[in-house]
Amino acid sequence: MSVAMLVRLATHGGSRMCHRVVLKTARAVQDDPRRMVHSPSEARSSNSRFDPDSSGRPTTWDSFGIWDNRIDEPILLPPSIRYGKPIPKVSLSKVGYASQIGQRKENEDRYQLSQLTNSILYFAVFDGHGGAEAADFCHRYMEQHIKDLVAEEDNLELVLTKAFLNIDKALARHLHITVDASVLSSGTTATVALLRDGIELVVASVGDSRAMLCRKSKAVKLTMDHTPERKDEKERIRKSGGYVTWNSLGQPHVNGRLAMTRSIGDFDLKNAGVIAEPETKRITLHHVHDSFLALTTDGINFIMNSQEICDVINQCHDPKEAVQRLSEQVLQYGAEDNSTIIVVPFGAWGKEKSSDVRFSFSRSFVSSGRWA
Repeated sequence: MSVAMLVRLATHGGSRMCHRVVLKTARAVQDDPRRMVHSPSEARSSNSRFDPDSSGRPTTWDSFGIWDNRIDEPILLPPSIRYGKPIPKVSLSKVGYASQIGQRKENEDRYQLSQLTNSILYFAVFDGHGGAEAADFCHRYMEQHIKDLVAEEDNLELVLTKAFLNIDKALARHLHITVDASVLSSGTTATVALLRDGIELVVASVGDSRAMLCRKSKAVKLTMDHTPERKDEKERIRKSGGYVTWNSLGQPHVNGRLAMTRSIGDFDLKNAGVIAEPETKRITLHHVHDSFLALTTDGINFIMNSQEICDVINQCHDPKEAVQRLSEQVLQYGAEDNSTIIVVPFGAWGKEKSSDVRFSFSRSFVSSGRWA
């Protein structure tokens, strides 16, 4: 590594410790010319932990000897220097995703994943109701709304909040142009996750789609369902002029129509307190403990709770196998709704395996994930 490169790393590195180490190495190179980097034609010896075998290839997460990880990804060097710890790359090619129609006539679920910027990955699930118009609109335009805001704002929680509110307004303008008034009752849940530098995870959600992190083989909920069962949500609906009724199954609905208190769309219930403002959560990943992120719609959440989902995924060889197994599992349990899932693997993928996963096929819906 040249002096110029070392100085550049010191300039862009995140921690003072990294600055001191890199600058000290740079001075040593300047003081002793024999320490200069070998030319490409020479046998190269490296004392960098990012290239321990002197192969010239990026060090993989496995090379640190922590466990036998089955997702082999290179280390992101700039973020690792910035944060002072190895951060594995999260590749979209390793992400698992699946969506199935269930027993419905139409699949109103939508999902999306993309490389939003050089440093930010984007993942989203949308569960439409009252038609697929709102979910389709979010699928087409949410990513661009976020991308525009990221260019101006560094706080990703604020970015997602503004994006949700902006796309709700844009959808209102879009639907009011149509001649079919029935589309004004179209709405969708939205659960969106942004991953920056492979370590900063920010999630925003409205409705009852969910985001869950598996840490040390335990499910960590990153979202809370927006339903009238929540005391704070019910009070807000009532203060806004809406009311809550219960159907024959004991499920609460806003104004007797909608089973959630926040959504994008549902413009006929805006005066009843149904809002598009998301709740957000920011978390720093610990790749030594964090195995994966899962985004799910209620076709899965209604049947399996978060820990059950976590256990099933932990039994799988890779995320693509995991989403297929979960899709089959909910069908075996009698799922009728559309179901969609995205599984994003992190550094601890394969480290924690659930020893013995058993589920009861006589489970009741009341004990399932919708009420978990």
